[in-house]
Amino acid sequence: MRNLTWDEFDLAVHGLAELCRDASFTGVFGIPRGGLVLAVSLSHRLDLPLLPSAQPGCLLVDDVYETGLTLEPYRQLEQCTAMVWVSKAEPQWWQAVEVVQSSEWIVFPWESAAAAAADEQAYRASRP
Repeated sequence: MRNLTWDEFDLAVHGLAELCRDASFTGVFGIPRGGLVLAVSLSHRLDLPLLPSAQPGCLLVDDVYETGLTLEPYRQLEQCTAMVWVSKAEPQWWQAVEVVQSSEWIVFPWESAAAAAADEQAYRASRP
């Protein structure tokens, strides 16, 4: 497991904000549940409203792109930009602060290590 820290979180938020520097968004939507903490922080950093649902022209954020299952449903939303902290695949239609070539489970600073271990076990059991 890779345990990310709050200092790394601050750097990631800064990196995401830099990627947004020249863009204009209607607001920020965080994909539940991992994207919510990032969305709140970016909402403050970019002085944009935190949106209760994704809408055209918004910034979509999530913690990790692993299989794309949580981000893919938003792919066709008009004029949206999708960003993640960590991507385990080379970004195509989304952007990432960090791209890793690892199957290592990531524990974000807002997560419980025990709950993350259970999540990893359930995730791996659900894959062939």
